Amino acid sequence: MTRLPSRMMVLVLIAVAALGAAPAGRTVTEDQVRDVAANLRCVVCQSLSVADSPSETAHQMRAIVRERLAAGETPEQVTAYFVDKYGTWILLAPPRHGFNLLVWVVPFAGLALGLVLAGLAMRRWSRRSAAAPPAAVDEATRERIRREMAELDS
Repeated sequence: MTRLPSRMMVLVLIAVAALGAAPAGRTVTEDQVRDVAANLRCVVCQSLSVADSPSETAHQMRAIVRERLAAGETPEQVTAYFVDKYGTWILLAPPRHGFNLLVWVVPFAGLALGLVLAGLAMRRWSRRSAAAPPAAVDEATRERIRREMAELDS
C-alpha cells in the first residue's frame, strides 16, 4: 500500500475543513416559498399564481424564489427582484398607490353606483304603481260589457 504524502493529506484535510466551514444557506420551507410565489403572476398562465401554476416557467420561478430566500433575502426583496425584472404586472395584487389605486377603488364605486341606481329605479316603480288610479270606464264601455256578459249567460 502506498501512503499519501503528508502534504497531500494536509491539503485533503484543509479542503474538508473548508467545505465543512462554508456557510450553509438558510433553511427554506415550502410554505415560505409558497407565500412569496402566491403573490406573483405566472408569465405563462397569467391567470394563476406562480405557486398554483403547473407550467415549467412557474417551476423555475419557484426555484429562484427558493434560492433567493436561502441566500438570506427577505420575501419583500425577492418580490422586488421579480418586479424589477417584469414590472408591477407580475404582482397578482397591484400596489395600492398612484394609478393602480383605481383598480381598488373603481369596483367599489361601481357597486355603490349600481346599488343607488337600483334603489332609485325601485322607488320610481313603486311610486308609479301606487299613484296610478284605476282606469275610469266610460258609460258606453260599461254598457258593452253588460251586453257581452248577458250574451255569454244565454
